[in-house]
Amino acid sequence: MAAGPVELVIFDCDGVLVDSEPISLAVLVEALDVAGVSMGADEAAERFLGKSLKTMSEILHDEYGLAVDDHFLEGMRKTLYARFREELQPIEGIRRVVEALPVSCCVASSSQPERIRLSLSVTGLIDCFEPHIFSASMVRNGKPAPDLFLHASGAMGVSPDACVVVEDSPAGVMAAQAAGMRVCAFAGGSHARTSRHRDALSVLRPDVLFDDMRDLLQFVGNAQPTGT
Repeated sequence: MAAGPVELVIFDCDGVLVDSEPISLAVLVEALDVAGVSMGADEAAERFLGKSLKTMSEILHDEYGLAVDDHFLEGMRKTLYARFREELQPIEGIRRVVEALPVSCCVASSSQPERIRLSLSVTGLIDCFEPHIFSASMVRNGKPAPDLFLHASGAMGVSPDACVVVEDSPAGVMAAQAAGMRVCAFAGGSHARTSRHRDALSVLRPDVLFDDMRDLLQFVGNAQPTGT
């Protein structure tokens, strides 16, 4: 990690706090198939992982000729939320790590605010972050643009060079770097445990590439998690 004190840890949500990406990608692929766009989970991950709904919609329109309307989005949202309530799990050890952090933290996610809060609620993490939850819907440009992370750091009153971002996607890593923040690339989610995903993160040269969330503590301070 670069020198300098850390005052704020900014967490992405999907794939960092909650193990949601396999569910999200499966729901997306199914919805696209119904809409006439054939796409595998690997391609969907490469094209859309970590990106905002607006960016995803633009890609589908410009590159696949699919107009993403409210009916499409609402159907996908209902299916996704139902599966989240039944299946979604937190990343292993994340609550103990967040509670042991010696600095402030917040969430900055490409997802909509409703989805972020649902994800954190069903996994028992909402009290760790509320009200410091920031969505790409709050800024003009989603990841890989730096807007969301700069918005989060500004709202939290912390300079970008005193922030550490925890991200699982190439788009998120690029956004953090563009914001002038240090970035820990997390490859411990169930979607990220492939050489292809690790290589995609590694080539961007994050400050740290790690796959056990408990290791985050050594990057931002000397605090240790409590409990087992």
